[in-house]
Amino acid sequence: MASSTVRPDDEDRDVAARLLLSAAKLSYDPAAEVDWDTPLDKDFHGQSPEWNSLYGTAYWQEMTEEQRKELTRQESASVASTGIWFEMILQQLVLRDIYLMDHTDPRFQWALTEIADECRHSIMFARGSEKLGAPAYRPKRAVLELGRFMKTVGFGEAAYAGILVAEEVLDVMQRDWMRDERVVPFVRTINNIHVVEESRHMKFARDETRRHLARASRPRRHFQALVVAIAAYYIITSLVNPEVYVRAGLDPERARREAAANEHYKALLRASCAGLMEFLASARLLTRPALHFYKRANLI
Repeated sequence: MASSTVRPDDEDRDVAARLLLSAAKLSYDPAAEVDWDTPLDKDFHGQSPEWNSLYGTAYWQEMTEEQRKELTRQESASVASTGIWFEMILQQLVLRDIYLMDHTDPRFQWALTEIADECRHSIMFARGSEKLGAPAYRPKRAVLELGRFMKTVGFGEAAYAGILVAEEVLDVMQRDWMRDERVVPFVRTINNIHVVEESRHMKFARDETRRHLARASRPRRHFQALVVAIAAYYIITSLVNPEVYVRAGLDPERARREAAANEHYKALLRASCAGLMEFLASARLLTRPALHFYKRANLI
């Protein structure tokens, strides 16, 4: 049987080169693309109602339509705030990963392109949250400190698998939101920009995860599997800040109880992560300890 003369590194460089060409052809400037000037129309939702943490609960049925719309706007902003938090961590992980890489390597150049994308996305999310009338939602202090630890000591495949964990769920929910005419137009534009540009990031993340794991020892693979799973747990459980219920005029304790028991929301999360779990399984990152955290986060 004839063997291929294309080396894995050459294939990886080709992928990065194609991503650079794609970015050159189709990228967005949120400052120009998003309608920042039109005042917020409160007749619209901030997210597809079906993606709201209380949708389908008894509490949702009792809420006024105004409360539902306000809650969707606050939850949309909370998701965006969580995205900013984790994207800042991932940018630092990727920068450390490429620190000594050959500057002429397309992978180095693509990584910087991706970081530039993430900077624009974070500004876009921040401005979007402000326009939705939301504060800067942040995870709990303990989670923030865990993030600080991860960005300091995380390495290799943890960075790229972490990108997938953060972006796969957002990708599915934002595809729904950007097509939903009930969602305020500027949020739909934000979601469209993010979906288009993150599709390239996810392609690179899959390839880099496989590349880093190709020669990984069994202990390293198991350790990184656990790191990624723990990151996934805290990302997903931080998407909806409990303060959103207060901002919507709800009883926060009751809202948290009903959200925690909401099988509709859990089913959406599991469905959104089907592709991610398939990839992690193929990369042998679904170890027994990792599965524990994915199940706790309702991702599997």
